[in-house]
Amino acid sequence: MGSKTKTFTFEEVAKHNHRKDCWIIVKGKVYDVTPFLDDHPGGDEVLVTATEKDATTDFEDIGHSDSATEMMEKYFVGEVDTNTLPAQVTSSSSVRPPTQAPVCNNQSSGFVVKILQYIVPLLILVFAFGLQYYGKKSKSEN
Repeated sequence: MGSKTKTFTFEEVAKHNHRKDCWIIVKGKVYDVTPFLDDHPGGDEVLVTATEKDATTDFEDIGHSDSATEMMEKYFVGEVDTNTLPAQVTSSSSVRPPTQAPVCNNQSSGFVVKILQYIVPLLILVFAFGLQYYGKKSKSEN
């Protein structure tokens, strides 16, 4: 990587965002990972979803080995002009943790659930005895 390294804008890199032409940005460097898609241990979808953004955080969160990092150099095509990268959105506004279902503090709903926990098995038991009784009665009549 001498001084003749090609510099791409973010928009140029973002155009390469599908399985047949897949470029990613990691630590300010641009990699054409298209030939590696079939060999990637995490599957090709992981790399395709890492396009159109700075994938540095995604890459580091996985904890790639040193050999994986060295292997990336084979796919290096240039650097990205960091001035063209979209502004990093703060985590509080872009990524929200999943919300939990609202907890109903109404005690009557808890009571209904407890009643159903007893009634449903009893109804199944009554139904089973009814079928057995009806089955024996109809056999004796035949």
